[in-house]
Amino acid sequence: MKNLIYILIVSLVVFSCSDSFVDVASEDENSEDYFNSENDYQLTLVAAYDYLQTTSKFYQYAEIASDNTLCGGESATDSPYIQQIDDMIHSPVGQSDGGLRTMWQWMYEAVNRCNYIMEFQDKTDFPNKTSVIAQTRFLRAYYNFILVKWWGDVPMLIDKRIRFGDQFTIDRTPKAEVYALIEDDLIFAAANLPYVQNETGRVTKGAAQALLGKAYLYQDKFDEAAAVLEDLINNGPHRLLTSEEYPNMFERDWENNIESVFEVQYSDVDGGSFDCFQCLEGNYTTYFNGPRGFVDATGKFDAGYSFNVPTQEVVDAFESGDLRYETSILDIEQYIIDNPGSSYDETAGYEQTGYFNRKYIARKGDLDIGDAALTNPDNYRAIRFADVLLMAAEALNRGGISDTRAQDYLNQVRNRALLPNVNTTGSNLTNDIYKERRVELVGEGHRFFDLVRTGRAAQEIEGFVAGKHELFPIPIEEINLSGGRWAQNPGY
Repeated sequence: MKNLIYILIVSLVVFSCSDSFVDVASEDENSEDYFNSENDYQLTLVAAYDYLQTTSKFYQYAEIASDNTLCGGESATDSPYIQQIDDMIHSPVGQSDGGLRTMWQWMYEAVNRCNYIMEFQDKTDFPNKTSVIAQTRFLRAYYNFILVKWWGDVPMLIDKRIRFGDQFTIDRTPKAEVYALIEDDLIFAAANLPYVQNETGRVTKGAAQALLGKAYLYQDKFDEAAAVLEDLINNGPHRLLTSEEYPNMFERDWENNIESVFEVQYSDVDGGSFDCFQCLEGNYTTYFNGPRGFVDATGKFDAGYSFNVPTQEVVDAFESGDLRYETSILDIEQYIIDNPGSSYDETAGYEQTGYFNRKYIARKGDLDIGDAALTNPDNYRAIRFADVLLMAAEALNRGGISDTRAQDYLNQVRNRALLPNVNTTGSNLTNDIYKERRVELVGEGHRFFDLVRTGRAAQEIEGFVAGKHELFPIPIEEINLSGGRWAQNPGY
């Protein structure tokens, strides 16, 4: 049961959808008359959870920005802002209609909802207050981590909402300070949350530890990353699914499984529209990833819009016999051969490679109600235990701490995929870890930032310009909104 989803639906009576950068909907509430009970805090907290559902767009765009996938779509002019990211020609202009500006606004709305709670954290006491604050701080860290990865230095207030007019006085906060707040928030969350919550979907100690380890790794803080990740590995409740279980990893019946450290919850409740993606309860990216012009006679998969199509290069990155290949990649031509009566029109889409992201395409059983493109209930597995093992391996290896333990964590992931052990050391082991991260996490939105943070993006991504494309441009409308106070990122 996606318990948090149902609470969320109720809470949205209080917190309406909004995409404003500086105005959180709850400001219509008189703060003197609000936050007088635990219920007020809980409703505001669930409203902060709400914006997790917008983050599927970030994983999809990040995957397209990498060398794993092409934009695809119907034509070269279908969703031009995504095509530009694929071609590395994105700019600060023309990002309002579903592009980077929308994503910027969503994350600031999310942070504002968290800071609304933090601003009034001392107003009312109740028994579960520490848990509410810990969850809030995890969510703020999660949203700020997205902001700092995508845009670097970003405007930031601590425990206070950004309101209209503040943009004239707030500078872009150096990313080191943003990371410092992320670390503080996650350390607090990890210390004050349980490994298992009573309600599915609420964040846990393990989620806080995993995200903290990831934030350390992005800053090359290898000792700190290894320590927190190994604590989770040795003391947390998570494990890899077995080889027999693995093919079910991304199926609906296996959501929130033992390998999932943190999942973004979705439902098939009808809500939102193409004009209000942030109002959706469903994961629309699964339909966008599906094959255009496809009819599945087996009744398993549904058609889609043919975005985010894997390249031949990433298909070739899988070793022979790798169990993960068929769970990760849908080879549409082979599928047609194996399932008579199915058909696929290869001319229906743009940049079609014959491959699709099998992890996140719509299953026909998901199309319960409403607009099939918008109501898919497939959760996004934001952090898996396999990712935790590979991050720990990288920290141990690159930090010069222990190649032996790094090999062990790497080989746990490889053995589950029915692949032999790796016994390399030093830089050769580093490269083996990088290769493993690519095939283990393909289609999940990690590759672009893995390449950027390790300095390999320019050599792997066509069109990537070092010193520019590590960050995305701040939308020109936001620069103008600040009266020019915020300088643009380099190269744009």
